Amino acid sequence: MNNFYSKTAIAAAASIFALSTPLHADLKDGMKEGSPDLKSIGALAFGPEGILFAADAKGAAVFAIATDDGKGKKASKVTELNQKIAATLGTEVANIKIEDLAVNPGSGATYVSVSRGRGPDAKPALFKVTDGKVELVSLDKVNFSKAELAGAPEDKEVGEGRRRQNKRTSSITDMAWADGKVAVAGLSNEKFASTLRVLDFPFSGKAASSSVEIYHGAHGKLETRSPIRTLLPIEIDGEPSIVASYTCTPLVRISLKQIQPKAHIKGDTIAELGNRNEPLDMIEYEKGGKQFILMANSARGIMKIGTEDLGTKELINTKISGKAGVAYDSIEGWENITQLAKLNDNQAAIIKEWEDKDTKKKHAEFDTLALT
Repeated sequence: MNNFYSKTAIAAAASIFALSTPLHADLKDGMKEGSPDLKSIGALAFGPEGILFAADAKGAAVFAIATDDGKGKKASKVTELNQKIAATLGTEVANIKIEDLAVNPGSGATYVSVSRGRGPDAKPALFKVTDGKVELVSLDKVNFSKAELAGAPEDKEVGEGRRRQNKRTSSITDMAWADGKVAVAGLSNEKFASTLRVLDFPFSGKAASSSVEIYHGAHGKLETRSPIRTLLPIEIDGEPSIVASYTCTPLVRISLKQIQPKAHIKGDTIAELGNRNEPLDMIEYEKGGKQFILMANSARGIMKIGTEDLGTKELINTKISGKAGVAYDSIEGWENITQLAKLNDNQAAIIKEWEDKDTKKKHAEFDTLALT
């Protein structure tokens, strides 16, 4: 989903996310060879040296997997991605769900996480996209390590009808690498359930975990139980921060220095970008000497947000109708995009998903687009 690799961002983040081991330390310290016991797979993020972080919400854990990627063939367009994945897994398109997309910045290798099946019995799978093809990644014999999340919601369904849910599936909603640490958003079993965690890497068992409160202008109230849906580490006015977005699309900034063990954070709501919408993914890039964020959404297309006002925009702390705060432009022609990843300084890797109105057939494809 999101990686923290702009030069200025990395330099700034170092002051907060200092490496917990000496600079010469092997990032594979603590890893073992074997098969990761993933119970599910969702959000993906890359660190350096080809280390892929995979979120296991059902298992309430983050896995670090050494991909050992070298320079490979460039990822190129793959049509009917969902059909090719389903065929490889020996199932039907209706039985798979594409979860996330991540690019190894060192090699350009592109990975896709997939769930095979629905509900509590869904099985995790990892795919690699190269040279117009998609191939299943074997996890039978890899170097990996695991960080378990304390205080995750219980793994059970509660409620009735449309309100029936299993909060464990939101124990991890997004994550990102930030120069030596892994920032993880999701829910906990605490009273203030929305949580941001920061995990040391190599995994040492140390983690800072903070509850998060925001004011949701469209709802006209404080919220502490709705999780961050997508996050992006970024520098705001020289301070390492996170930009986060929630369901119904409030945009929030959080200073990274606030994330401390057992702290309670109040995020600053800097935009309301429209209700009846789920933010899906965010990336950061530079164009013409300016920095921008691209955000994919379930119902509002691709938003292009300039970062120059993120630190100075008046905060939203009263109920609003419609949209308010930081402005954005809609990127025309970028339709049906459900996953975004930064491929390089000039291109984004994307996944499109849509349903044919006449045949009801579901389609998905992988492609690359020029950052505009």
